[in-house]
Amino acid sequence: MSFSRLDGFRIAGVSTVVPATQLDNLALGERYGADDVRKVVSMAGVRHRHVVSEGQTSADLCTDAAQRLLQALGWAPDSVTGLIMVTQSPDHFLPSSACVVHGRLGMGVDCAAFDVGLGCSGYPYGLYLAATMLKGGGHQRILMLNGDTPSRFTSPDDHATTLLFGDAGSATALEAVAPGGFASHFGLFSDGTGAEALIMKGGGFRDRFPADPRDLYVRMDGAGVFNFTIKRVPPLIQDTLAAAALDVQDVDAYIFHQSNRFIMKHLIKKCGLPEDRVPFTLEDTGNCGGPSVPVTLTRALAERQRAQAQDLRVMLLGYGVGLSWASAVVQVDAHAVLMHGVSASDDTPLDSNHEVAP
Repeated sequence: MSFSRLDGFRIAGVSTVVPATQLDNLALGERYGADDVRKVVSMAGVRHRHVVSEGQTSADLCTDAAQRLLQALGWAPDSVTGLIMVTQSPDHFLPSSACVVHGRLGMGVDCAAFDVGLGCSGYPYGLYLAATMLKGGGHQRILMLNGDTPSRFTSPDDHATTLLFGDAGSATALEAVAPGGFASHFGLFSDGTGAEALIMKGGGFRDRFPADPRDLYVRMDGAGVFNFTIKRVPPLIQDTLAAAALDVQDVDAYIFHQSNRFIMKHLIKKCGLPEDRVPFTLEDTGNCGGPSVPVTLTRALAERQRAQAQDLRVMLLGYGVGLSWASAVVQVDAHAVLMHGVSASDDTPLDSNHEVAP
């Protein structure tokens, strides 16, 4: 089993943003058929989706989130010596989106900046990489960005994906602390034999200019992804608890990748998780890929953190494209900054009950 234990770092803050434009799936009944849309909305649980405007990218969203977080923490950009960008929707094949954001933020030349190409499991993977950089020495502050715009992957002729995906960006600040405190646990797994279950066949260097335009959009084997999830995620949860020497009730919140309401409900029941400890946010954000984990973290825990003024132990769970799945048990302490809002074109704060008109 690929589990690791790391200490010597804390999560100083998490900032997430979604685009200002919010679409109502039920308004698309005329295009896709009202009955079909209602069925998809009922099963997947996605009523509204935040989607980027033309020309807006994951790097834009993550830059916005990072600027807000650095300001809230009072961190100077040149005090950060590591910038990781986890995304599967980069601005360019080259340079890396991390370098693009590095320049926008005005970070120093002694800052390592690089991309990680992961989707739904990307947030726990990114945290692990940031934590190991801090553990290795030489770094005091790392900024881990996780952003994706899966709405740009979807074909308008495929309502199964179009009605599911939304967009989001995030920034997570980690800093080194004295070892010996709270230890985080990570589980990281992959199964490349399932790579075609979620795939964009064209556009890369395997087939840069595909003959079939449909190959420029994501293809999803819904049944295959469902079977993968119910096979892999329950053992992931149980093995992560065992690795961290915890019982189910020892975890304050289980933050799932917001894949699909039907799948998540199935997992909650199968794993015997307390329903009040598994927050849902996909109803009005959609499935944002990997960033759905930090989006749910900031939206679900900020108010609770302020009200209780205590440290929270959370399990973060990502699973999907790759196929890849990952977990992290981390502490969000009472002093961590948790913030969520809409992108720079609209600075209205967004909470779980707020809707932004398209």
